[in-house]
Amino acid sequence: MYIDTHCHLSIEDYDDIEKVIQENRNNQIDKIIISGCTKDTIVESLEFSKKYNDIFVTIGYHPSEANIVSDEDLQLLEKQIQFDKVVGIGEIGLDYHYGKEDIDKQKNLFIYQMKLAEKYHLPVVIHSRDATFDTISILKQFPNVIGDIHCFSGSVETAKEYIAMGYYLGIGGVVTFKNTNLVHVIEEIGLDSILLETDAPYLAPTPYRGQINSSKYIPIIARKIAEILNVSEEMVSQKTLFNTNQLFDFHSFL
Repeated sequence: MYIDTHCHLSIEDYDDIEKVIQENRNNQIDKIIISGCTKDTIVESLEFSKKYNDIFVTIGYHPSEANIVSDEDLQLLEKQIQFDKVVGIGEIGLDYHYGKEDIDKQKNLFIYQMKLAEKYHLPVVIHSRDATFDTISILKQFPNVIGDIHCFSGSVETAKEYIAMGYYLGIGGVVTFKNTNLVHVIEEIGLDSILLETDAPYLAPTPYRGQINSSKYIPIIARKIAEILNVSEEMVSQKTLFNTNQLFDFHSFL
């Protein structure tokens, strides 16, 4: 049994949502956590969670939205995160990959949403691209908030710094790519701070790289981690399920 802790589900990416959900179930995927990170996908994600028992959501504005999010959007977000199948805030954070022209707006948006997480005692899902130093600096301002470093691809040293702050690392299909540094990271940190994710429809694992990703491929990621650590897939399943349940609160839905 597995949980995909971070993916995106939208009718823009998948022709048949019912088929996607059924394929997940057929591949031992017990739950998926979909991320709504724009105004439209927040609404869409909440609707999916109402329709399907195995869908939960994290919602929050992606750093790419920093220039267009209004005060009204943020006020509405505070109401939306109180919906009972919202298990976290995200993906939120910083992205300097395409430049730093909006760096102040990104930081302000990030900090605002971290304050919401602190207020409502929710974990966060962090997007950090080419912005590790600033991301860590802001996270340290909120010692009572923990979460998931989504799609982690940093160094062993960075991994250990996040873990020391109480964060888990989201490991996805990149771990199956040739010459990925994640093999060394996982060898060093083991299973105690790992969550499984796909980031579907992006970053499909080998041998499906370049195709549309899906939560049904989570077992491929688990198999690779088991191979790296020389443990059973069952151990990877059990430990990552434990980690996921430590971070996200599903108890009221059991």
